Amino acid sequence: MKSLLTIDSLTISIKGTPLVDSLSFAIAENQTLAIVGESGSGKSLTALSLLGLLPKGSKVEAQKMSFDSQNLLELEATQWQKVRGAQIGMVFQEPQSSLNPSIRCGKQVLEALQVHPQSQPASKELVLAAFEKVVLPNPSRIYNAYPHELSGGQKQRVMIAMALVCQPKLLICDEPTTALDVSVQKEILQLLASLQKETKMSILFISHDLNLVKHFADVVLVMQKGKGVEKGSSSTLFSTPTHPYTKGLLSARPPLDKRPKRLITLDDYSRNQTELIFESRDERAERLKKLYQKKPLLEVQNLSKSYSENGYFWQKKAVTEVLKPISFSIYPGETLGLVGESGSGKSTLGRSLSYLIPPSSGTVFFEGKALQIASRASRKQLRKDIQFIFQDPYAALHPSKKIGAMLQEALQQFGLEDSNQKVCQILEQVGLEADMQHRYPHQLSGGQRQRAVIARALAPEPKLIICDEAVAALDISIQAQIINLLNTLKTKLELSYLFISHDMAVVRYISDRIMVLNQGKVESLEEADHLFEHSENKYTQKLIQAII
Repeated sequence: MKSLLTIDSLTISIKGTPLVDSLSFAIAENQTLAIVGESGSGKSLTALSLLGLLPKGSKVEAQKMSFDSQNLLELEATQWQKVRGAQIGMVFQEPQSSLNPSIRCGKQVLEALQVHPQSQPASKELVLAAFEKVVLPNPSRIYNAYPHELSGGQKQRVMIAMALVCQPKLLICDEPTTALDVSVQKEILQLLASLQKETKMSILFISHDLNLVKHFADVVLVMQKGKGVEKGSSSTLFSTPTHPYTKGLLSARPPLDKRPKRLITLDDYSRNQTELIFESRDERAERLKKLYQKKPLLEVQNLSKSYSENGYFWQKKAVTEVLKPISFSIYPGETLGLVGESGSGKSTLGRSLSYLIPPSSGTVFFEGKALQIASRASRKQLRKDIQFIFQDPYAALHPSKKIGAMLQEALQQFGLEDSNQKVCQILEQVGLEADMQHRYPHQLSGGQRQRAVIARALAPEPKLIICDEAVAALDISIQAQIINLLNTLKTKLELSYLFISHDMAVVRYISDRIMVLNQGKVESLEEADHLFEHSENKYTQKLIQAII
């Protein structure tokens, strides 16, 4: 099979620090190669080197770096412009930040054709055809829409259309489905596979989701600390991995057929502590029986949320019902999973329960008492009892405040002891060392930042924590650490969780019951294993079947 891209002994250094070391791989025509590994392993740097987009101060060395008979090491800036976009396309991880918010989507795709006139004459018709090819509904509306007017899946399809409109021979996809729900993930991957079959292009697929990689890639390359530690066909690597690091990555994913009491992490593999202890069905049934004999911690009765769109004074206001009347309970010590596609109302429900977004109607009972938020004291008590863990830990932490100062601020807000000893105790609970209190968020790794966010949520000593996509943006190995931490804290501190996620495998593992939302309405509310194995609801079945 003829190679389209050949990389031999690639080394990338930034300001003298080697970040990719002696990496070698090849991608054949019409082949998909996936690169997996933790953050900082060099995956994205490798991809950016193929486009000449490395930051200033970078140094690239290789014995061979060839693409379609071109030596990439010898390309000048003007030559890179002819390769980038026209011959090698790229779909970036976050479409919202990759698309210009002030330019209509159609014009942004049209610019790609204008920059590369040698491909095809730029025209609106070609852009609309590209939108149709990526199965965007109503291409004319999308052409004139701004990015904020589209859903996450639609924005990602616009990015794919932009990358493919010049018909590149190689498409680089850097975490293209990270922020998408399972059904949209499956649609995007099926779309890429279909387009590859049609155009015979090659794909370099970067992801931390091993489950996606297993079913999408032909060949898998595992990177650790800038080096390639294992490479092989997808079927061979996932069935019989040889390197301890690969085994650790595969073990960190929650299994669907069994329920380990604790997930294996990479640290466990380094200490050779890889024995799994499983919770039997009888043990689980007995635990849940005791759990649901208690009185509910939180009861929700007919909660709804609507938004009114203001128009001219003579026009009738348009009302959008985001949450239809919903009723459910959360018990002390329970983890209630909340799933559904983007736009189903998951985050709105979480924010409504904590009155970050006041509900339009309905009643919320906490420990048997109806919540009254009219008074400031009531709102303050509510914020103490119900805390939030947000999806993006970097955005959730103040960039100019040290971790210790943020924890002290949270303690002071509720009149709790804010001593240095108390701060150290909270950090210890989430597995952070005491000296972390003197660091700023940018000085922490992704996993450390998420632990800091959890620490801040724990500071007011809450009884219920709402986890809104709390592990979505984390590497699979760090994700396992955070899930283990959440389970440990739940038992130790007698916490309850509302766990919002689009990752069905994670939700099944961590949840006692799962509630499925669809367009603001509850489709299913069942014990987690029963929902996965015996649900008769068609929408729920669709979400489960989307787990590739």
